[in-house]
Amino acid sequence: MPQWTIEGPERMTFGRVASLNVRTVAGKLAILASDGPPTLEVTEIDSASPLIVTYDEALNELTIAYKDLTWDGLLGWLRRDRRSANVSITVPRNCTVNAGVVTASAVVAGFENDTHARSVSGEIVLDGVSGDVSATTVSGDVESRAMVGNLAFKSVSGDLTVADGSPRRLRANSVSGRITADLALPPTAHVTLNTVSGGILVRLPETVETDVTFRSTSGRLASSFDELTTVNKPGSKSLSGRLRGGMASVSAVTVSADITLLKGDKE
Repeated sequence: MPQWTIEGPERMTFGRVASLNVRTVAGKLAILASDGPPTLEVTEIDSASPLIVTYDEALNELTIAYKDLTWDGLLGWLRRDRRSANVSITVPRNCTVNAGVVTASAVVAGFENDTHARSVSGEIVLDGVSGDVSATTVSGDVESRAMVGNLAFKSVSGDLTVADGSPRRLRANSVSGRITADLALPPTAHVTLNTVSGGILVRLPETVETDVTFRSTSGRLASSFDELTTVNKPGSKSLSGRLRGGMASVSAVTVSADITLLKGDKE
């Protein structure tokens, strides 16, 4: 299969791409959905650390990565490494995307199929991405904009921000990172948020129809919805109830952090 070594600024186009794999260290990464031909553009790169580009025509798979940066080793990458590249990629919106960065910032926008993003400490932005989406970081923050579909987030200390989200499924787990979610819930939506010491803030429309269950061992629970009931027991606090029809469900659990539910605008 064709393979190229990228050591300087470069622009390349490819045939059909159904699956994209990208692994970079530092710099910037943009992966954008486009109706045009699949394109790779590298504007800056450390020439001492070339990127390897592989295009499998039989599988319609495009891979852009450093030779020694594997998926299994990505999240444990502790080497002092100066390699950096600014990379922009456009592929069809129904392409499957697998993207991994160490400290680089990454933007993934406009895709409708499976999207998987990994980061050590780099920030990930998911803009208008639907389908099944997963984001895993060590300390990197994740921002999701105009989300439709399923999102699974997992981090040690990274924050998650969901803006203008309409998820079918949203699962978020962080040890000390904060979770902020501004949501409009479709019927049967299921939202589960869990942290140890990271605060959780959820904003729902005034007319939302959902069951709510919040629990914390020692954190404060607060709600703008008067319909919910608070129960305080030694070592356990809960805030729960049904808002209107209660077709969707929202649950949040912390050990020591606060959980806040705010009332947004009407849908």
